[in-house]
Amino acid sequence: MVEITSQVRQWGRSVGVVIPKETAEKAHIKTGDKIRLLIIGKNPLRETFGILKLERPTEEIMKEVDREGWDE
Repeated sequence: MVEITSQVRQWGRSVGVVIPKETAEKAHIKTGDKIRLLIIGKNPLRETFGILKLERPTEEIMKEVDREGWDE
């Protein structure tokens, strides 16, 4: 498995992803091959962490953790 970041480009009425030549060679991909893409999105971490709503500020929670310690 090879992981790359690529920019989506307009191709007529569709969009396409360009795989750099060096990456294609490394993954043994050639014209006409069928490949599977895992589409994660723009920034999955931002979407994940944006969902969590805390009743107290993070700084307050971290100070409490520091006072109590982790190994009790």
